Amino acid sequence: MTIAGREGSTGLRYGWTTGACATAATTAAYTALLTGEFPDPVTIDLPRDLHPSFALARELLADGAAVVGVVKDAGDDPDVTHGALVSARVTHGEPGTGVTFRAGAGVGTVTKPGLPLPVGEPAINPMPRQFVREHVAAVAARHGGTGDVVVEVSVEHGEELARKTWNPRLGILGGLSILGTTGVVVPYSCSSWIDSIRRGIDVARAAGHEHVAGCTGSTSERVVTELYGLPEDALLDMGDFAGAVLKYLRRHPIPRLTVAGGIGKLAKLADGHLDLHSGRSQVSTESLAAMVRAAGSPPALVDGVRTANTALDALQQCQAAGLSLGDLVAAGARGTALGFLRGAPVEVDVVVIDRGGTIVGRAG
Repeated sequence: MTIAGREGSTGLRYGWTTGACATAATTAAYTALLTGEFPDPVTIDLPRDLHPSFALARELLADGAAVVGVVKDAGDDPDVTHGALVSARVTHGEPGTGVTFRAGAGVGTVTKPGLPLPVGEPAINPMPRQFVREHVAAVAARHGGTGDVVVEVSVEHGEELARKTWNPRLGILGGLSILGTTGVVVPYSCSSWIDSIRRGIDVARAAGHEHVAGCTGSTSERVVTELYGLPEDALLDMGDFAGAVLKYLRRHPIPRLTVAGGIGKLAKLADGHLDLHSGRSQVSTESLAAMVRAAGSPPALVDGVRTANTALDALQQCQAAGLSLGDLVAAGARGTALGFLRGAPVEVDVVVIDRGGTIVGRAG
């Protein structure tokens, strides 16, 4: 597969989305269905004047159907679908029906409202559908076809891979989603994770939930579940992307949000950081010391917190001195969240835990 290039600031290699792969496979399969020949490699047209070429890893033409598979290359992004075989089976459709999409093995089906597709539809997102339709029309124009086709997309081992994604929680069952708005995977942009956060909020709203929780990990998710009894589809796997949760809720409010996580990550949120990844923000013991000083603590404790190795070390020093640093961090994190929500009608509370899952601070 021809690679689009490298991301300028990091030198990392771009890759292609499952949507781009499905488009390439469909284009080659429909071409073979009309001409008897598979274009290998097959070139497709994407936004931003990109024209990637894909080598065919699988091709079959028999019994009025053409099947093509291409291997997804996610570039240097740690994508769960990197190396997966994405295939399209194309057959002629009824006159006037246009492109009909079906979920093959390893591609999920939508079972809950709130997603950008109706319940019962294959989990092939709107933009990949548009890419496929445009390329089917172009192939039909070149080779005298009608453009009326049935496209069945499949992903080898997709059902197994989907267990590592948000799909089961979002109500996408049976496999993966075919994703991508530009066709390009930008390394470490985590765009699919952020998109899953947005879809999780949509699903929660469609289910009528008035309380959702953004959790940094499985331990905080367990604590929030025990604390509030929230159903699974009200739990947002926020990870490091606090900003993504808050930004989407600012535009699409739900009455109540709980933010839950370890003291290290929530100390960063309290300090104004919205991306909590260790590579993109750091815990400031100076900021923690300022909180402790503002709480009226003695200079020795302030200095101890300032020179602490970790947020957990600072927490333990404060606990020994009878000060709840967790509550201070929770209050600071809540303040950051409310400030970023900019008056949106969302009540916010914060739950801070230690590594063992013990609640060490709350606010709101």
